[in-house]
Order: sequence, then C-alpha cells, then structure tokens
Amino acid sequence: MKANLASICVAAAALMSACSGEAPAPESAASTNAQGAAAVNAERLLNADKEPGSWLTAGRTYEEQRYSPLDQINDTNVKELGLSWYADIDTERGQEATPVIVDGVMYLTTAWSMVKAYDIKTGAKLWEYDPDVRKNKAADACCDVVNRGVAAWNGKIYLGALDGRLIALDGKTGKLVWEKQTTDTNLPYTITGVPRIIKGKVIIGNGGAEYRVRGYVTAYDAETGEQAWRWWSVPGDPSKPYEQPELAEAAKGWKGDFYWKIGGGGTVWDGMAYDAALDTIYVGTGNGNPWNQSIRSPGGGDNLFLASIVALDPNTGKYKWHYQTTPGETWDYTATQPIMLADLNYPEGKRRVVMQAPKNGFFYVLDAKDGKLISAEKFAPLTWATHVDMTTGRPVEIPEARYEVTGKPHIVAPAALGMHNWHPMAFNQETGYVYIPVQVSANSYAGPKEFKLNLEGTNTGTDFSGGAALCAAPGAKCGNIESYILAWDPVKAKEVWRVPNEVYGSSGILATSGNLIFSGNHKGEFNAYNATTGEKLWTAPTQARVVAAPSTFMADGKQKIALLVGARGLPDNQIRTNAYSANNSRLLVFQAGGEAKLPTEMPAIDPAKLGVRIDPPLLTANNETVFAGEQAYAANCAMCHGPNAVPGAGSIAPDLRYSGLLPIRNGWNPTVRGGDRAQRGMPAFEAVLPVETTDAILAYVIKRANDEKAEQEAALKKSQ
Repeated sequence: MKANLASICVAAAALMSACSGEAPAPESAASTNAQGAAAVNAERLLNADKEPGSWLTAGRTYEEQRYSPLDQINDTNVKELGLSWYADIDTERGQEATPVIVDGVMYLTTAWSMVKAYDIKTGAKLWEYDPDVRKNKAADACCDVVNRGVAAWNGKIYLGALDGRLIALDGKTGKLVWEKQTTDTNLPYTITGVPRIIKGKVIIGNGGAEYRVRGYVTAYDAETGEQAWRWWSVPGDPSKPYEQPELAEAAKGWKGDFYWKIGGGGTVWDGMAYDAALDTIYVGTGNGNPWNQSIRSPGGGDNLFLASIVALDPNTGKYKWHYQTTPGETWDYTATQPIMLADLNYPEGKRRVVMQAPKNGFFYVLDAKDGKLISAEKFAPLTWATHVDMTTGRPVEIPEARYEVTGKPHIVAPAALGMHNWHPMAFNQETGYVYIPVQVSANSYAGPKEFKLNLEGTNTGTDFSGGAALCAAPGAKCGNIESYILAWDPVKAKEVWRVPNEVYGSSGILATSGNLIFSGNHKGEFNAYNATTGEKLWTAPTQARVVAAPSTFMADGKQKIALLVGARGLPDNQIRTNAYSANNSRLLVFQAGGEAKLPTEMPAIDPAKLGVRIDPPLLTANNETVFAGEQAYAANCAMCHGPNAVPGAGSIAPDLRYSGLLPIRNGWNPTVRGGDRAQRGMPAFEAVLPVETTDAILAYVIKRANDEKAEQEAALKKSQ
C-alpha cells in the first residue's frame, strides 16, 4: 500500500508546470495544520443544510438530491465564472467521482480507486493514496476501472476499491487505518460505488452481475471494519438455509438450478439513499446473471430481487419492503441508478417519496414509508413495454421484446446501457423539477445458438450480432440515437423541457438555489443552464469529455464549483495537454472572476523513457460494444491469441494488444475479415464474422491494451 505519495511527474522537470493551474501553490502538506480532518459525524450529516458551504457526501445530503442552497452564483451573474485553479489527474479512463468538501479539504477518487486530497483555497495537493489494485483486475470490470467517490466520517476517508476492498484512511494524512476484503477474491466481484455511512456503519455493495456473482450489500463498523450485517439480493443454494426469510419467498419466482450455481446477479453497485426520520436505507439492485432469463431461470418468474428498489433497516439489514421495476428482467435493466428522497407537494398534500429513473426508461415515484407506487411514466421513448399498470404496479410488456421467449431477435429500446445510467440526476427544491441525463438508445437482442459458461469474462446469454440484419434494415434505429438533459416534473409526471447534447453521451448534474443547473458534456464543455427554462447561460472549455457530476462549496467567502473531467477518448479536435493522462483528466475549480487558463499544448513524451512499452489508442467504444467484442473474441480469437487478449504458453499467434492495426480500422477489418495476412497464418473470418462483430473485437482489444498500459505505468511508479 502507498500513502502520502509525493507528486509524481513522470516526464522532465519542464512538464511540472502542467501539474496545476495558475493559482495553486507548490504541492505541500503544510497547510493541513490549519484544517480539519474529515470530522464528520451524525449531527453534521443530518444537518447538512445548516452548512451549505460544505459538500459532506457525494450526494451532498442523505437524501441524495445533489441540490445546494448556495445562491451567490445565480442566473444573473453566472457569466462571471472563470477557472480558479486546476490539478492534473495521473490516471486515464473514466473519472466519475463527485468531489467531497469537508473543513477546507477536497477529497476525490480517480480511476483505479486512487484517492487525492486538495486544499480548497489554493489547489495544493495535501496527500494522495494508491490502493495498488492489480491492473489485471480490469478484466473483471464490465464498465471501466472507475470509482464514484469517497465518504467522510470521524476523521477518516472511506473508499471501495475495484478489487473489493473497503478502505479507511486517516483524513489528515492519507495513511491506511484499516482495510477489509468485502468480496470473495476467487470470484469476479468489483466495487466502483460510493460507501455510505449511517449511524457509525459503512455500507457498501459491489458489481459483477455480468460475470458469475451473487449480489449483496454489507454494513461494517466504521471504526473497526468488523461486519455488522449483510443482505443478499437473490436466493442462493436451496439445499442450504436462506440467509433471510424473504429469500425463501423470492425463490418461488426462480426456476431451475443454474442461477444459484453461477450467482444469479442482482448486485448493489450504485444507488442508495437514507431517510433518517423513517430510519430506512433504500438500495437499488442490478441485472440478472446471465441477462437472458431463459438461461438464468428457464420458465420465467419474477426473479426477486433483481432490478428492484429495496428498503432495509440500516441497524440490522432487515428487509422492510421492495418495488421491482422490471420483473424477470432480460435486457440488463438494472435499478441501481441514483435514488433520491424528497417531500413533494401534491394537490392532496405533501408526501415523502423515493424517486428513481432507472435504465428501463420509466420514472418511478414511491411512497417512502411503504413503497406504494405513486407514479410511473415514460421519461424516454422505450419500446419494451407500453406502460405500468397502476393497479398491479407491473409493466405491461410488448411480447416481441422477450427475445428469449419468442426465439426471434428483436430491436428493443433502451439498449443495455439504459435510458439513464449511473450519471447523477439532481432535484431542485425550488423549481420542483428533477434533472435527468437521458441517453436514448436501442439494440437488437437475440439468444445465442448455444450458451457456454465463460469463466474468464462476461456471461450475458445474448448474441449481439444475432439481430444485425434487423438493425441493417432501412429505417431501423439501433445504437446511440440522442442524448439530452431532461427537466421532469415528478408531481405531474411529465416532461417540462429538454436540452439536446450536440455530442452523444451523459454527464452528471448539479442543481443550486441560484436557479441554475450545471453539467458537462462529451463535446468538452462545462455549462450552466437556467433551472426554470433550460436556457444555456454560461460555458467553459474542459478539454476533456465529462461524465462526473460537479459539487459546489464556499472558500474565502466565494462560492466555487468543482468538477472532475475525463472519459473515454478526447473531444473532437482536442489535443492532449496533460502529461499524465491521455484523455486530459483533470480537477477543475471555478469561481467568479477566476483567471486561470488551461494549457494549450503539451511537451512531447517518449514512452520508452518512461518504461512504458505499449501505446494503444484511447478506448472510445461504449460498454455494449466492448461486451460484444469480449464475447466474440472468446469464441473466435482466444484459442490462438490467448484468453483475455493475453497470450499464454499454448498461444500460437501474436499479442494483439501490441498490434499496429489497433488505430487503423480500415487495416484491422481487411486483416481479420478479408485475409490480408492469410499467408502469415491469419485466416479470413469474413464468412462468419460481420463487420459489426470485428469492430467490437477491435474495441475489446483496445480496452485490454489500455489495461496493459496502466499496468506498466503502475510498475513504473513503484520503481521510482
């Protein structure tokens, strides 16, 4: 383990100026003496609105509304915002964390589960911590080696690492206090979500439902790391006693015995919220394993508690109630998306509610006390169901969408990444609107000709190329269609306005009392919009794609906005300006009158001098494509080139991660499909692999090449 690392500048001293913006002083821990050390307790969390200048949790409060009462920056003066300071991030891939600000210090996580702490006034880095996650763990991460942030409590900072460890750090020094392995290391579990701390317990879930795991959420003592309780989301081996009484009832809706042998899925990998008045924690559960229900549970069934919002007692983990958004899900329609609590003013009176916009495209409002469905309306043009029956609370499905029942491929919207994924939405208490980052997509689903359990990768039970002819037909709409920010009235259950994105992709949202919402985009911008009308009021360049949500805080009497930027690839026509990150990952902080400037160029770096022997193109494909490529690679390429794109002792073909064709699609496809290198032993696959499949294999190999690059860079850091 490594804590208190000195700032690592891997190139020459001339590059040091790229590490920070105009305002930051040299990196030093000297200023920590005058600052707190994550001194968060129950009283502060319960009364977060009394200190609006802080941002105490990733969602700001237990209600997870991502709404700030600050209004110094508002719709009349937001144009005065400028960059105050910035800090270069030394990892690539997706940067998904929301900065947490406590007592003068900003804490955040980056890709590969690294933690950094900054002085909020100067931008000086106070400490950083690298949990030293094995880079080959990336093979178990369906959706990148990301992390969504930290939790602060009683002088400590907590993170869930990609390899399943829950880690507590000293908030002042970054030194390790304790760590706990929360998962079975023999199984492909991962953690990318934010820990929540309730009444002295750290609550964390995990991911991996595309692989072969069984979902659960666990509470640990925040001081010692000892397990307090665990709640399992799907039933296990029926020959053994069920861990919870509700699992016996849930098991009646599962068929066969395959599901429990490979886990069943249902991982709790993101959304949670806590209601202190009701003393209830709400968690969202994930998809089934495999996705295809006819393989997972032959004969159907609801398959509880997949794709559900579940209410638990935070003291004991005891089940209170649940609502299942997608019974018997078969499309990867998780309900792990952000969950928020609010008091809504209905004509008949105020109601305490739970709200969620999960992947499946319906916006749900539930009574927080008993889970009764209040409303469920489409917030995007989904095609797997017509509506939700308000009497039964169940979706009315379109029969053709159940490809696993009909045996026929079918185009379904949304595709597996959903109409809304993990990207945080926000609720403005003054407008009464929820702001949702919507991504409209569709794809063909088809069952495989034969299912074989893959012990080295994903097990979706779907054939991504099986419906290719449907998507190729004239007028068919498949893939990424459009994305936008949607203002949704949860009381009237209808759209108010939307702002289209010029470049497809979702980004997290912040709402403030200044009648503003803030959000980045994939064009490389950070924008402010009028929260009432959606009018764009301000924009600033980020030099990077943005997926994370911002936070806001006060320092030296000024309101500031903090945003972590960096995602797959670079915006169009954007050059690299960060010596440490090929996708220009950075922490940006804005304030009125800020005058710092981002760099416009970057000195050349010789990878050979850095000990990095691989230089692949950035991964730009979406998760669906990478999934499809992984499956197709395992079926067609692994025998010669090695499993997981890593040649082994029995491999007879080159390491594709180092292939010079990775940046050249019009060289890759003629080789793989057309037989351009047949004379060197590479046969043509044109007869069996359509171009969509070889494109997906290319995306998967690029991902694995970037994993190898990260491993080499990590080894270099260790040697310095």
